[in-house]
Amino acid sequence: MELGAFELVVLILAGLAGGFINVMAGGGSVITVPVMILLGVPGPVANGTNRLPILVQNISASLTYLRHGVPHARLMVSLSLCAIPGAIVGALVGVQVPTEAFNLILAGIMGGVLLLMLTGTGTRLPADNQVSRTRQLWGHALMFAAGFWGGFIQIGMGFILLPILNRVLGLDLVAANIHKVFIILTYTLSALWVFGSQLELLWWVGAVMAIGNGLGGWLGARLTLAGGERVVRWAVIVAITGMIVKLIWFP
Repeated sequence: MELGAFELVVLILAGLAGGFINVMAGGGSVITVPVMILLGVPGPVANGTNRLPILVQNISASLTYLRHGVPHARLMVSLSLCAIPGAIVGALVGVQVPTEAFNLILAGIMGGVLLLMLTGTGTRLPADNQVSRTRQLWGHALMFAAGFWGGFIQIGMGFILLPILNRVLGLDLVAANIHKVFIILTYTLSALWVFGSQLELLWWVGAVMAIGNGLGGWLGARLTLAGGERVVRWAVIVAITGMIVKLIWFP
């Protein structure tokens, strides 16, 4: 597959937008995957190749967060480990099942998440800032299911993780966003391995797009830290609304 200078610029710009949106909220793959498909990459291959720029964007954002400290680091690690088996199963399904019919289902899921974001700020942690055992059990159980979706299709993964981290585990949206980035980074390694072993991915196309994703991830992490929970909340609401419109009216 040969691409000219214009196509390379398009890949980088799409990666920049996708990386920024993914780290701030989620849904950036609605930009990156269709752009690859429009440039001639087959759908399943685009779905798999997209994991490389996602990996780079989350490495970039994670390094930014690490310099400012990570809240509840042990919880973050255990949640990430729970997401890995689900991601492997999801990726194995993703290389076999066509994705044409998932738009309406995803739009329904996104509508439910938007309702959660608009109807409350989440159940806050108690004064000692400790996550209860009951919340941890629910959070870890749901993380396997979230990992499955991330391995299968990835699109909208941030919108699935944020309610688990915010509404179930009680983390504020900034902490939830930090955890989200590390969790996606962890399971994407296993999902990328599955796709790479099952499909002939276009690694260099993913690498070009990853240039933009890495920069977008860095910008998104910086804005999350600078703007706090209010900025994250509005970024999520705007991104989900745009994603629902895209899925229903512009499939």
